[in-house]
Amino acid sequence: MSDAMASLTARLGALAPPDTTVGYLLRLSRPRFWLYLAGPAMVGTVFAAPTAAALFTPLTVALAAYFLVPANVFLYGVNDVFDADIDEENPKKEDREVRYRGDRTVVAAVLASGVLGVAILPVLPTEAVFAMLAFLALSVQYSAPPFRFKTTPVLDSLSNGLYVLPGVVAYATVAGAFPPALAVTGAWLWTMAMHTFSAIPDIEPDRAAGIRTTATVLGEGATYAYCAVVWAAAAAVFWQVHPYWSGLLAVYPVFTAAVALTEVSVDRAYWWFPFLNTAVGTLLTMGGLWVIVYGA
Repeated sequence: MSDAMASLTARLGALAPPDTTVGYLLRLSRPRFWLYLAGPAMVGTVFAAPTAAALFTPLTVALAAYFLVPANVFLYGVNDVFDADIDEENPKKEDREVRYRGDRTVVAAVLASGVLGVAILPVLPTEAVFAMLAFLALSVQYSAPPFRFKTTPVLDSLSNGLYVLPGVVAYATVAGAFPPALAVTGAWLWTMAMHTFSAIPDIEPDRAAGIRTTATVLGEGATYAYCAVVWAAAAAVFWQVHPYWSGLLAVYPVFTAAVALTEVSVDRAYWWFPFLNTAVGTLLTMGGLWVIVYGA
């Protein structure tokens, strides 16, 4: 899987060099993390679909496509525009990501990606409209004033439930109703821990920039404990939904303990998460497809 991702990154680099607008936008959208938004949308579709035919409709395909790239351009673009000064101190912007340099074309592309999300609203059912509006609002207010949740401990973690919302949008679009509250709660807890773990490599750059986050307040050791507890809580909540889901999520507190108690660098472990999340998401989706095909 890592070879495939490396191959994809290399091909993107060859097709769209970083000094071009398209190449810059691709890197801004974080290709390694595309499935963090598109994955929940696909999972939501699978668990809402009563038949295989309901999986692939013009609307479900459009939502998957939106959350795969444009939504990532919007989410991370807003983040990079408002974090331009902070990112000067962040070393991961050197080799794996890009720094915003004040390009108006980039701002226009980010705004267009948000407008595209709004343009989908008229064809969505009411429940999906609420979820899409919540996604767009949190995508902005996580990074932008006046709330800028990412600079407020606890709220930075809590607001990252925005990654669950594509799944709510897709589920509501197919089912015409919100997904089960316990499933949303468990997934929200999962995203909270995921966000806070991903903030560990940024503790020193954030402190240097004067940014307060859950991770900077707790420190590295306590942040590992926080993530393990919240991920364990997510697994416990999912046990009430289905033991299969709970078993899949139980891998995360184990992974956290393994990183915390060994000499594995958290900077390195952070970049393993796209692969771990893809594997867990794939198994989760396969479980949903099993129900569609076999009815149990």
